[in-house]
Amino acid sequence: MLRAWRAPLAARAGARLRAGAASEAGGRQPPAEGGYRDSVLLPRSRFAAQLPGRLQPDTELETQQKSGFSGLYSWQRQRKAKQEFCLHDGPPYANGDPHVGHALNKILKDITNRFYMMRGYKVHYVPGWDCHGLPIELKALSEVKGAENLSPMEIRQKARKFAERAIEKQKSAFIRWGIMADWENCYRTFDPKYEANQLRVFHKMYDKGFIYQDYKPVFWSPSAKTALAEAELEYNEQHVSRSAYIKFPLLKTPPKLTSVIDGSSPASVLVWTTQPWTVPANQAVCYMPDSAYSVVKCATTGEYFILAADRVESTAAILDTQFEVISTCKGADLADGSCAHPTIPGRVSPLLPANHVTMAKGTGLVHTAPAHGMEDYSVASHHQLPTECLVDESGYFTEAAGPELQKKNVLEEGNEAVIKMLQAAGSLLKEEKYVHSYPYDWRTKKPMIIRASKQWFVNTASVKATAQEVLKKVKIVPTSAVNRMLEMLDRRTFWCISRQRCWGVPIPVFYQKNTGESLINSETITDVIKIVEQQGTDAWWTLPIEQLLSKEAVAKAGGGHDVLDYVKGQDVLDIWFDSGTSWAHVLEGTEQRADTYLEGKDQLGGWFQSSLLTSVATRKKAPFKTLVVHGFTLGEKGEKMSKSIGNVVDPDVVVNGGEDHTKDPPYGADVLRWWVAESNVFTEVLIGPVVLNAARDDINKLRNTLRFMLGNMADFNPETDAIPPSEMYIVDQYMLHLLQDYGSKVTEAYKEYDYSKVVRLLQAFCSRNLSNFYFSIIKDRLYCEEEKDPKRRSCQTVLAEALDIVVRSFAPILPHLAEEVFQHIPYKKDSEGVFRTGWINASSGWKKPGIEEAIEGACAMRDSFLGSISGKNALEYEVVIVIEPGLLFELMEALQAEESSSVSQLNEIMMASQTTLLSELPKEIPTDANIIKGTFLINLEGGDIREESSYKVIALPTAKAKCPRCRRYTSDSSSTPCPRCLKVLAGKGST
Repeated sequence: MLRAWRAPLAARAGARLRAGAASEAGGRQPPAEGGYRDSVLLPRSRFAAQLPGRLQPDTELETQQKSGFSGLYSWQRQRKAKQEFCLHDGPPYANGDPHVGHALNKILKDITNRFYMMRGYKVHYVPGWDCHGLPIELKALSEVKGAENLSPMEIRQKARKFAERAIEKQKSAFIRWGIMADWENCYRTFDPKYEANQLRVFHKMYDKGFIYQDYKPVFWSPSAKTALAEAELEYNEQHVSRSAYIKFPLLKTPPKLTSVIDGSSPASVLVWTTQPWTVPANQAVCYMPDSAYSVVKCATTGEYFILAADRVESTAAILDTQFEVISTCKGADLADGSCAHPTIPGRVSPLLPANHVTMAKGTGLVHTAPAHGMEDYSVASHHQLPTECLVDESGYFTEAAGPELQKKNVLEEGNEAVIKMLQAAGSLLKEEKYVHSYPYDWRTKKPMIIRASKQWFVNTASVKATAQEVLKKVKIVPTSAVNRMLEMLDRRTFWCISRQRCWGVPIPVFYQKNTGESLINSETITDVIKIVEQQGTDAWWTLPIEQLLSKEAVAKAGGGHDVLDYVKGQDVLDIWFDSGTSWAHVLEGTEQRADTYLEGKDQLGGWFQSSLLTSVATRKKAPFKTLVVHGFTLGEKGEKMSKSIGNVVDPDVVVNGGEDHTKDPPYGADVLRWWVAESNVFTEVLIGPVVLNAARDDINKLRNTLRFMLGNMADFNPETDAIPPSEMYIVDQYMLHLLQDYGSKVTEAYKEYDYSKVVRLLQAFCSRNLSNFYFSIIKDRLYCEEEKDPKRRSCQTVLAEALDIVVRSFAPILPHLAEEVFQHIPYKKDSEGVFRTGWINASSGWKKPGIEEAIEGACAMRDSFLGSISGKNALEYEVVIVIEPGLLFELMEALQAEESSSVSQLNEIMMASQTTLLSELPKEIPTDANIIKGTFLINLEGGDIREESSYKVIALPTAKAKCPRCRRYTSDSSSTPCPRCLKVLAGKGST
C-alpha cells in the first residue's frame, strides 16, 4: 500500500534534509566568482576524457600489463568455482593474416567468456587452429620454385612451417585484442595427440559401419586434383556454360506410342544440357512418370520429337521453328523405349523413369551420365547401368573416351570437341551461351566438375535422423538458424571424407597391389593410432609398410597375403573431419560436451555439422548444448570486402593505425570490441571508417560519464563515508532503484548473447539516467555543500555504486577501459581489478516500488517548467506547482514538506531558485503568468492503485540575487553568498 513505502519518505521529508538546486538548465556548473573559487569542490581526476593518437593503443598495452591480462585465464582456472562454463573454440584456418572476420568471432567469444568468469564460473576455453588442407598446401608451395617436384614429406614440412607462422601471427593479434584464453595449451590439428584422437573417432565410426568405400560421383576439383565436400564449394552466379539442345534418335519406340510414331518419319527424344562434355558418358534418358509429354512434328524438317508438353512452345521458339502437337501422353507411356547414343555408334540409351526430372527449363527429358551426376548415379544404381568415368583427375578425357577426345580438358577444348562431334552426327539442334549458378572450388576459385571415383564416405543417411532429433534439443541463437541447419542435414545423404593430397591425416587403409582390394580393420587402425600418437602422421610417409602393418593384421584378414603385398593408401581425411572431431581432443570429462559453440553462419554446413555428425555417430549425442551463429563482415555499404574496391579493413591497422594516421588513425582494441558488441551480429556486420569513428565517439562519451563519477569521488571512501540507502535523498534512492533494474536487464542480455542490447542499455542508462538527469541535478550538492555533509555523501555513495555497476556491466566488452577506470578509482588502492572481483553486485533492497512515481512525477512537472522557459536559465525563476489533493500531492510533499523552499529535494529536481508546492492556485498571480497544465498517472501495486492527477506549473522570475559562490539565485545581494553558502564557508555545513 502507499503508506507502507511512503512512511520513510515522509520521515525524511519531515527531517527537512535540504537539497541544493542544480546549476543551469543545461546541467553546466560554472566556477564560483570572486574569492570563492577555492571553496567549491570541483571534480579532480587524472582519468583522461579522451586518448588521442597513439595514447589509446599505448594505454591499452600498459593496462594489459598492469592488470595482468596474460595471467587471468590461469588464475580463474585455479580458483574454486561451483560451475564450469565451456566454450569450445572452432579452429580458424592457419592460412593467412588475422582479419576482421577473426576479430568478430574471437571478440564475441571473449565477451561471453569474461561474462561467465565474472559471474563466478570456471571458464574452459582452449584456442585452436585448423592446420591441414589444400589452402595451406597451395600457399606454402607458392613460395617454392619447382614445387611440382617435391616429395610428399617435403610438401608436408613446408605446409607445416607455413601453418606455424600463420598461427603465431593470428595468436599475437588475438592476445592484443584482449582475448582471454589458455594460450599455453592451444590445440592444433597437426599435433600427434590430436591426430590420434581423430583416428580413434574414425575407428569407432568404421566399426559401427558408418564409413565405407565406394565408386560414385563426387564433387571434383580439376584445379586441385581432389574430391571436395559440398561445404567446400562456392557458387559463381555469373558462370557461362555452352548449353546444347540434342536429339537422341529413337531405336525402339515405346510400345504405347507405336500407333503415333509409325516409322514413316525419323523420331527422336529432345534433351537439353549445360554440360555437353558429359554426353560421351551418357547411359540413359530420363523422364518424369507423372508429367505430360507430347509427340510433335517439326515444321522445318518434318521430324517427330518427344518432349514435355509444358516445354513445347518455349523449345520451338528457341529452335526458331514451329511444333505441331500430334499426340500427348503420360511420361509413364515412354516406358520400354530406347534411343541411339548421339556420338557413340552402337550404344543404346534406354528411356527410364526418374523423380529428379524437372519441367522448369530444358525439355523435360534429362540426359543421364551416371559418372557425372548424383541423381544420374542413383538411376544407374537402380537399373544396374555402367558408371564409367572417361575423365581423369586433372579434368581431361582419358584414352577410353577415344582419340578425338583424349587429353582434352573437358571444360575447355574437350567441350568444344564434343559439340563438333554432335554437329557431325546431325544430333545438335542448337548451342548457346547460358549464364547460371555453378559450383567452384572455394580455394582455387576454379570451376568444379562431378566425376565418379573411388572414395571414402560417411553414410550420413543413417546418422542424420538421430542428428536431427539431437539437434532439436540444442538451444540455437538465433532461432532462425535451426531450420537452416536441419535442412542442410536433410539434404546430405553422404559425406565424402577422402582427399587426394598429402598434407593431412592419412586414411589408415592398405591396398592389395594386384587387386586394389582394401585392407582396413580394428587391428590395422589400432596399430596406426599407436604410431601416430608417438610420432605424428609423418610416420605414414616415412616408415616402411612393415612397421605400419603387422603380420597378425594381414593374417587375420585372410587371403594368404604377405605384408609386402600391400601398399599404403594415398588419401587423407577431409579437413572438416579433422576439425569436426575436435570435441574428442579438447573437451574434458566423460561428457565431452561444451556449453557453447559460437561461429559464423557458414559453419551450419561446416564445423557445426561435422562436429554433430561425428559425435552422434560415435556417441548418439551432440558435443554442444548451445549453438550461437553470427553473420559475415562486410564493408560499411553492405558490399563484400575486396582489395580492388579498396574497402578491406585490416584489424591491425584499426588497432595501431596505418602509415598515415590522418587517414588510418590508431583506434585501439576496445573500439574493435565495441564495434563487435554494438552490431547486430546475427545478420551481416558492417565495418568501415564511419562505423569505427562512431564507435570511438561512443567510447569517448562513455569516458566523459566515467570521468565525472571518478572526479567527484576524490575525497570519498565508501568504507567510511557511505550513507545507508534509508538515509539518502529520495532521488539518490531512486538512482539505486534504477541501478538495480539496469543490472538485472544487462545480465539477462548477456545470458542471451545479445551484446548489442547490452550496449543499448548502457548508452541509455549513462546518457538518460546519469548524464542528462542525475548529474545535472546533483552538481550543486557535489560542488557547493560542505565536503562531509551527509547530503553530499549521499550522492557520492550513489556515484560509487553507479561507477562500480556501470564498469562491471561493460567490462566483458571493453576490458581495457574497465581496468583503466579501476586504476583511477581513488579509494581502490592496490585493487585486484574488475575481472578478479566478480559481476554486478546490486542489492535487491534497492528496488523500491513506488519510488519511481515520486521522482518521475516531479520530473514531469520539471519538464513542463523547463519547456515554459525554453532557452533560459532555470535558476533565474521560481516555480509554483499546484496539485489537486491526492496521491501525487502526497508524493511531492515527501520531497518538500514546507510550502516554499530553495533547498528542498523537490527544488533540486526542478532546478529552480525556489519551488512552492500548493493544492490550489494562489489568489495573487501575475496576469501575464504562463500556466502550464498537465496530468500524471500513478500506477502502484501492479495496477491495484491507479490515479490520474492534474497539476499546474507556473514559472515566475525570481526577485533574489545571484550568489557569487554557488551562482544560484538565492542571495539577498549579488556581493554576498546565500545563507547555505555562508554556513558552508563558516565551516558549519547544513543540518
